[in-house]
Amino acid sequence: MKILVCDDHALFREGVVHALRELERGAEVVEAADGAQALELAGQHADLDLVLLDLHMPGTDGWTGLARLQQACPTLPIVILSASEDPADARRAIEAGAAGFVTKSTRGPVLRAALSLVLSGGVYLPPHVLVHEAASVSPGAASGAKSRRAAESLTERQLEVLRLMSRGLTNAEIGEVLGVAIGTVKTHIGAIFEALDVSNRTEAALVMRDLGLDQER
Repeated sequence: MKILVCDDHALFREGVVHALRELERGAEVVEAADGAQALELAGQHADLDLVLLDLHMPGTDGWTGLARLQQACPTLPIVILSASEDPADARRAIEAGAAGFVTKSTRGPVLRAALSLVLSGGVYLPPHVLVHEAASVSPGAASGAKSRRAAESLTERQLEVLRLMSRGLTNAEIGEVLGVAIGTVKTHIGAIFEALDVSNRTEAALVMRDLGLDQER
């Protein structure tokens, strides 16, 4: 597993790196101190499984940084790190396409559980946000008829990728199972997202479940 951590505070990054290496033995962590460096490193490391992105850094608009990373790496899960406890910030992050929102007050065990959820295809929000925003952060799927037509356009290989993705496999693991390069997996995932009109793995998995795509054709 390879994770990019982007935060301007070196001490905080050190704590996050320690937690990540406890999450998975042998995890490789790449560190960035600002948004520009994060974009550069994301381009250099095509095998990244996850990005942890500080929402507010000096000289950087975190929302712009999120959008640029998503544009550069549309299939890569991005989890926002923030000192903010405001549910509105968490809601905005998820609506902007982030796969999770983790406050900097989060303790190590909770951080590890949150990242495990995201890596399995879920979306993480802190408990206090769920209490206040549960109704507004639920991922929306396309209408049933439209989704059915879109699903019928998927190739057999794309359906294989979708099923493996919904089971929580990372891009690297999907590539290993199917015997294809990570870049090929990312291309398939991008095509799946476009066809199903979804923006993340959770929404894709919901469409798959609703349409019964977890069953072989």
